[in-house]
Amino acid sequence: MAVRPDGRAGGGDRAAQPPRRDRGTRRAPARRNGTPVTLSAERQAASGIATLDDLREHLQWAIELEHATLPPYLCALYSLDPERNPEAVELVAGVFIEEMLHLALAANLLNAVGGRPRLDIPRMLPAHPRPLPHGDRSLELSLLPFGEEALDMFLRLERPAPPGAPPEAEDYETIGQFYDAIEVGLRRLCDTLGERAVFGGDPARQVHGGHFRHTGGRLIAVTDLASALAALEEIVEEGEGTSRGEVWDGDRDVHHPERDEVAHYYRFQELRIGRRYQRGDTPESGPTGGAIGVDFEGALPMRRNPRLADHPKGSAIRTAQDEFNHTYCAVLHLLEQAFNGSPRMLAVATGTMYGLKAQAQALMRMPDGEGTTAGPTFEYVDPELRRWSVGDRKRIVVLRNGPYLVYGGVPLRRKRKIVSAENDALTWKTDEDIPTEGTYALCRCGGSGSKPFCDGTHAVNGFDGTESADVRPYSELQHVHDGVGISAQRVGELCIHAAFCIGRTRPIAKMLDDTADSDVRSNIMGRIDHCPSGSYSYALERGGETIEPDLPQAVSVLEEEGGLASALWVTGGVPVLRADGEPLETRNRMTLCRCGHSSGKPLCDGTHREIGFREEPTTEGAGS
Repeated sequence: MAVRPDGRAGGGDRAAQPPRRDRGTRRAPARRNGTPVTLSAERQAASGIATLDDLREHLQWAIELEHATLPPYLCALYSLDPERNPEAVELVAGVFIEEMLHLALAANLLNAVGGRPRLDIPRMLPAHPRPLPHGDRSLELSLLPFGEEALDMFLRLERPAPPGAPPEAEDYETIGQFYDAIEVGLRRLCDTLGERAVFGGDPARQVHGGHFRHTGGRLIAVTDLASALAALEEIVEEGEGTSRGEVWDGDRDVHHPERDEVAHYYRFQELRIGRRYQRGDTPESGPTGGAIGVDFEGALPMRRNPRLADHPKGSAIRTAQDEFNHTYCAVLHLLEQAFNGSPRMLAVATGTMYGLKAQAQALMRMPDGEGTTAGPTFEYVDPELRRWSVGDRKRIVVLRNGPYLVYGGVPLRRKRKIVSAENDALTWKTDEDIPTEGTYALCRCGGSGSKPFCDGTHAVNGFDGTESADVRPYSELQHVHDGVGISAQRVGELCIHAAFCIGRTRPIAKMLDDTADSDVRSNIMGRIDHCPSGSYSYALERGGETIEPDLPQAVSVLEEEGGLASALWVTGGVPVLRADGEPLETRNRMTLCRCGHSSGKPLCDGTHREIGFREEPTTEGAGS
């Protein structure tokens, strides 16, 4: 499913859209307005990109540049009243989606040349107002509500390079000139080192169209010079227009597939002037098409460049701003995971981003001074304060209203319950291992089309993942039932009704009366060992050491009788952290809800049985 940052479904698969107009191929050798650039001029222009390390550094700057546009666009987008400004919402949302695409393309470029994209770092979120990374210092980006001042800032940001403008690797005047410098540097390094030496990155780190389907643009996997140039062309043309001389970006409008799409700069001109571009229009003519209704009063009056320090600790506004910052930094963390070996995490990052809308709009409705409201501050939260995002240790993290993130390469497998002819529970059979990335996300809402993996559906199906599990330790909740040579302990709140404790003729509670018979006692011990949630446990005597089965550190996707999709069985003491970063009690056995309906989230309570939860398993691996 394709989704948009305004929270509505849209976009769809590329195959369902009208065919893309052919752009042709990237020019070679490099040209400026049809004039070939001499080799000596290229070398001079690429003086900042003379080595592979220089190239990697500049591509990291490209990631930071593309990200720098996101907070201003989000503030403008979320301040808009969609009833009074539906066309403005579509236009700003479309630009934001494509800036996310450009960010992913920049990460693909950096990965292709052997770099490591960094996003969860403090310099991604300096205080606003702020300049573009390594660009023209006179251009400042501010956090503003939608309005004329915001549009002027966006037009300055997206303006095309003037005719004959040279490539600029640093202190660039326009974004197009910066990417021209990267192109020149790429060509030069391929000429001097050879294409294979330049593109030595791991292809498995590339994100592609299968991971990002939210725009008419192309998410290109970069593996060689041709695909690298195509990625650069995608970035520049969506911002400036095709061939540096047209208003069109070569795509169809993702909101209105019958229309050709104009580049970012010209979209903001449409809003500024109040009229659409139509076929035949040029940058010189301006837009001459139909009118666009823009209501500059139809936006929430957010205070410009809000900061946490503007409000005392513990105040409602500061608390809400801090929660927003935690969510936004979670997005940065997930993007970094996606671009560093877990590309299918991109859908999780995108889904988490939708949580920002409600948080931002709640802030923008909180009075903050005379005639203004509060707003998000986009300030960096140190990972140590987030706790769950630190380190590579094995752990499972519950994302707020989102999936389970599994870190540390915890194996994922399927287990199937074996039953008798009368459907009595007998044992578990381990089936195939499921291929995963180093970090992967498991569906918690029950709606993913790629179960057991998350595909971002929680962002659009209204999933409420509020956690309500009793967090008291097992020892405080347990009820003890003694027999001969065995003391059974049970916490009913953990039961998922897998029925190993029932037996063919009588439950464990009754069998304890006959535990002088060692066969009965052994039967009870075996049944308790098969209890997936650990609701039942046992010791040899009351107060004695609990005896647990020797289980590996793993997550098992359980299937019960009749193909019923059951819980996620976490074994071997893998820690589970709640969405607030606090740990649940670490136990040898734990079962997590994956149907989305448990009354004790994140733990399973057996509701999957009541609703007849089923899974159509994916055969394509993690999160495809």
